[in-house]
Amino acid sequence: MHQRLDPLRCGTRYSGGVSRSILTVPVQKVDAGSSSQFQDLLAVEEPLEIRIGETTVSITMRTPGQDAELGLGFLFTEGIVASGAQIEHVECAKNAVSVRLSPGVELDLARLQRNFYTTSSCGVCGKASIEALRMQGCPVLPRESPVVSSVVIHGLPATLREDQRVFARTGGLHGAALFDSDGRLLLAREDVGRHNAVDKLIGAEFLAGHIPLSDQVLLVSGRVSFELVQKALMAGIPVLTAVGAPSSLAVETARRFNMTLLGFVRDGRFNIYSGAQRIQ
Repeated sequence: MHQRLDPLRCGTRYSGGVSRSILTVPVQKVDAGSSSQFQDLLAVEEPLEIRIGETTVSITMRTPGQDAELGLGFLFTEGIVASGAQIEHVECAKNAVSVRLSPGVELDLARLQRNFYTTSSCGVCGKASIEALRMQGCPVLPRESPVVSSVVIHGLPATLREDQRVFARTGGLHGAALFDSDGRLLLAREDVGRHNAVDKLIGAEFLAGHIPLSDQVLLVSGRVSFELVQKALMAGIPVLTAVGAPSSLAVETARRFNMTLLGFVRDGRFNIYSGAQRIQ
């Protein structure tokens, strides 16, 4: 079990005021030959720079909010940090998260200078990506637990949608949520990027010292790529479900590591691509 981060070690300062997740803009609505002016609500998209000390690790486009969770979730799911004990301090500024490592923790700068193999356009072949996960220490998950009923799976999307407050107002965000095996919602996050929503979730659990998430179910509101399977594996999540379709490499990776992967979880149906033994 990883160490819980002391909230006193997480500082926050914003030089430009509090960041907003929703922006109001004037638009012209055209409908059946007529037009009218009204104020529309948009999900905010801004860059977030993730730094370790003076080194920039990544710049990602995200919806402001839970920036410390996003930064730490990214560092953990990419295998850069492994536990809360390695973190001395986290500070959030306007569009930036700075992480200071504990004394004695060494940073692999050569690894940071390479492109992450998890990006869709990195050019690394599928077999090499899966092997990189194995070398990084991703566990092969236990095959039999937890067991989740089909009735529970069918109810997950509606539960997530009810908790997506910004999506309800803007229609422009992805959602990700953690459930227990009985379908109880444990935590949900939203972001313009589905990978950011997952990093925020895992970062929150990393901060709370709950990793690995060996008895939980992850639901994402869109499709499933290799990188989402990778992030779930790093957190030890055995069941990954999605409203959309998985990619071929996502399925291959899930099968390699004994993850249950479900796609098209909507309208009272779903497809099982891997790990059918956990679904009853």
